[in-house]
Amino acid sequence: MLHLPILRWGTPYRSVDRAMVPHFLSGEPFAEVSQANVGLIRRDLARQADARARLASYPVHELIATARRAAEHFMHDTLPLDPEKDAVQTPQDYVEQVSATTGMPWANVRRNMTKVHGVLTRVEDVLRGLTRGLDLGLLDEGIGEGSGSLLSFFPRGEALGVVLPSNSPGVHSLWAPATVLKMPLVLKPGSAEPWTPLRMIQAWRRAGAPAEAFGYYPADHAGGAEILRGCGRGMVFGDVSVTKRWTSDPRIEVHGPGWSKVTIGPDAVDDWETHLDIIVESIVNNGGRSCVNASGVWVTAHADAIADALAERLARVGPRAVSDPDAVLAPFADPGVARRISAAIDADLAEEGARDVSASRRGSSRVAEAHGGTYLLPTIVRCGADHPLANREFLFPFASVVEVPAHELPDRMGSTLVLTCISNDAAFRARCLRSPLVDRLNFGAIPTTQIGWDQPHEGNLFDHLYARRAIQRLA
Repeated sequence: MLHLPILRWGTPYRSVDRAMVPHFLSGEPFAEVSQANVGLIRRDLARQADARARLASYPVHELIATARRAAEHFMHDTLPLDPEKDAVQTPQDYVEQVSATTGMPWANVRRNMTKVHGVLTRVEDVLRGLTRGLDLGLLDEGIGEGSGSLLSFFPRGEALGVVLPSNSPGVHSLWAPATVLKMPLVLKPGSAEPWTPLRMIQAWRRAGAPAEAFGYYPADHAGGAEILRGCGRGMVFGDVSVTKRWTSDPRIEVHGPGWSKVTIGPDAVDDWETHLDIIVESIVNNGGRSCVNASGVWVTAHADAIADALAERLARVGPRAVSDPDAVLAPFADPGVARRISAAIDADLAEEGARDVSASRRGSSRVAEAHGGTYLLPTIVRCGADHPLANREFLFPFASVVEVPAHELPDRMGSTLVLTCISNDAAFRARCLRSPLVDRLNFGAIPTTQIGWDQPHEGNLFDHLYARRAIQRLA
């Protein structure tokens, strides 16, 4: 059986405590993963300053070049999996292993590989956006010139601890630039997706980055909490139940539900049919499992017609075998999760003011058994702005369609990670620009899932890791 070790600042370690990761179809053990207990994590975190000093000795320009090499190794090379047993992983092995434990179709895994590859390849563009064009050479000396004045930045901590999810490999692109920013990583992988962070670490090492800059600690919830408490800076992914305890801790960047949306302004809503492809892409890309997937479509008119058209289009998206290149939907590794999600939607639908527009087109229940797996079929709900389903997010293609007066948008929509605003109405766009509820804004027919390499995706990693100090010196 495949075994994944702990990496204690780059050194493989086989623990007597191991967790079995099952295959999503059979439920049989597929891999065993060494588990780090709280005591081991605490001891290793005492060495994070040493890891920081080692990585800080590398010039930024060299780390940028290393990132580009790491991108190619991640995408194309055979990399170590368990060095003590000489176990290796080809790119196709990686695709099949991620799919085996998460249910994600191979095509979706490859698309997420491309996303990680893109961030590492274009890390200089990414960091230019994060730093607003700062000369990254400042991080080598800690002081330099910028915008006609003397600048200095210092690290807010000695390492970045990250508690990772299992829903999609693409989320790992968020912490990928940290190594170029000279910040060691302490990673707790998701229980069902330990593959991607380990492959990324091995790609960095193959590219020439110091092994001591990376910690990989599969662990339980207590271990994840210890990582977040013990690192100077942290990042956590999960639903509200996971992230709520960290929302008041300024050291921790929280990545919870996105509640991303598409809105069509009053000047464009009569031509809504021309924008249908953008809305569909925003909902179904990556199987609907990303925080940047649209879970709401907010319009000023024609909501019933838009909901019907979306339901018709999404009814064509059905279960396929994970190896099918056209597969979009991901089955649930735990069939019980799919059934509980569906039951929760039905419970909310029982409240007045909402209807499942997709129900008449599915020809079956929302839960479908196919190809040995359990799927949730795409669902479009038409509801009012105050209904519980108007602002919900689930791990499959789900979206509510809501109609409100133009002057109530975007404020009525609530918190929104990504908003695609299809409108040329100056007043409508101005309200979107002013809204503190919108984190990332797309003007025009841009899917919510489309990345701008020079724009922060969620939060700002540079600002999270570094603080600016006032500084003066005699000439």
